[in-house]
Amino acid sequence: MGWGEAPEGQSILFYTLSLWEAGIWNNGLLVFAYQMMLILVLGHVLVLSRPMEILIHKLAVLVKSPANAAVLVALPTMLVAFFNWGLGLIFGALLARKIGEHAQANNIPINYPLVGACGYVGLMVWHGGISGSAPLKVSETGHLAELLSQGQLQSILDILPPSISTSETIFSTSNLIIFLTILIVITAFAHFLGSKTKPTDLHLTLHYFENSDEKKVEGAARLNHSRTLSIGFGALILVAFLVQYLPFLQKLNITPNLLNFFMLGLAILLHGNFSNFLHAVEKAIGDVSGILIQFPLYFGIMGIMSGSGMIGQISDFFVSISSETTLPIFTFFSAGLVNIFVPSGGGQWAVQGPLVMESALALGVPLPKAVMALAYGDQLTNMLQPFWALPLLGITKLKAKEILPYSLLFMLVGGVIYLMGLLFF
Repeated sequence: MGWGEAPEGQSILFYTLSLWEAGIWNNGLLVFAYQMMLILVLGHVLVLSRPMEILIHKLAVLVKSPANAAVLVALPTMLVAFFNWGLGLIFGALLARKIGEHAQANNIPINYPLVGACGYVGLMVWHGGISGSAPLKVSETGHLAELLSQGQLQSILDILPPSISTSETIFSTSNLIIFLTILIVITAFAHFLGSKTKPTDLHLTLHYFENSDEKKVEGAARLNHSRTLSIGFGALILVAFLVQYLPFLQKLNITPNLLNFFMLGLAILLHGNFSNFLHAVEKAIGDVSGILIQFPLYFGIMGIMSGSGMIGQISDFFVSISSETTLPIFTFFSAGLVNIFVPSGGGQWAVQGPLVMESALALGVPLPKAVMALAYGDQLTNMLQPFWALPLLGITKLKAKEILPYSLLFMLVGGVIYLMGLLFF
């Protein structure tokens, strides 16, 4: 059976719908979706903690000029986003907002749209970082086999590795050098833009951080406000984390469950009590609504592509026009294009991952390099795709058209670096 054909006795329409439905309810991929939702929620919860609020305030008061305002947002945001993309997204937005408030209160001239764009630049490094969907998921034993286990892809299962460690992707020398280059060049470019662009007017009236009053609680409600209980439970989670995952950490092999378990314990510790933690969860949970609905639909697309043989045919096409050198470049550009229509790294991996893996196997391209080529392309065009900028726009009160000119410039500079990295390494 090939693409466009259905088993005997079934219409193409009903067969396609059955493949779509089966993909939507793929149990392994639904677990993947929930893991990605937790990465976003727990990252947001962390940045709403009191210690992070203090850090943001300390950075904001360092603002002296438009140039150093851009640097004070871009550099910390990229560093935080490399650890966790949800944390980096909200951290960058809050930092940009607080710097705007401080500049307005102290009559310091800044280019606020540029500062807002600098708060979004973390989304240009996240997929090559510790919370990157594709490199994290392929580090799980059995994921590659599950991803490529449908349709014509059965024949290549015997040559697939059980997993690809993050020591070969996220923590590889090549990726760390590329990230460091991005960090230095984009920070310097943000300083240049800040020194050359005109300051803008600021009309911010609200403070994002809420100063919640401590209310007297009685009875069982006191447990939710007990600092001792929450710190004890958070510490217990981190002890269990070390017991369970220390061998993985020693091998630099990070998995979604490892990252989420660590962030859960850390978030409870930093919030100081369960009441603050649950309030932050409630505030953060809205950010996953898009993922909750989008991911199963992407899985349905993958089900159609896999079950119909479409993946094999598209893969054969890329193999026919590519070489070991050019396939990562084609993967980079195609991932950037797909990201415009599938604005989710995890959803994109579900749809495009099988194509990339099969093509890489056919041409002898190292699988870690193929995974990172997809990651670089996906994260780069976030500077063009405003979907994930919505939380930032809501916090900063900026409009997409105001930050887009600067984010596009960051995208062009970053694109050159990623392409050179793929060719050099």
